[in-house]
Amino acid sequence: MTLGLVLALAAGTYAMRAAGPLLRGRLHISERGRWLLSVAAVTLLAAFVTVSACYESGSFAGWPRVVGVLVGGVLAWRRAPFVIVVLVAAGVTAGLRAL
Repeated sequence: MTLGLVLALAAGTYAMRAAGPLLRGRLHISERGRWLLSVAAVTLLAAFVTVSACYESGSFAGWPRVVGVLVGGVLAWRRAPFVIVVLVAAGVTAGLRAL
């Protein structure tokens, strides 16, 4: 049953990815529709980051992790190098956990 589920998910993923190039010339999306799709993508990414930052194994992960993710987000927004973002966010999280 597990193998069947994996194969079904793989086929669905392949079909969705292939639909883009195949339907590109046939499907016309308005400028507002494109904007809404862009906003939806950003919203889904923000929701994923929020859930990943706040929860671990179904319970609250603790404030140090949340603060570390927020610091990393601010640094990324300010266009700091990726290595700096990761190191500072990890350092802030570790420092708060040590306290």
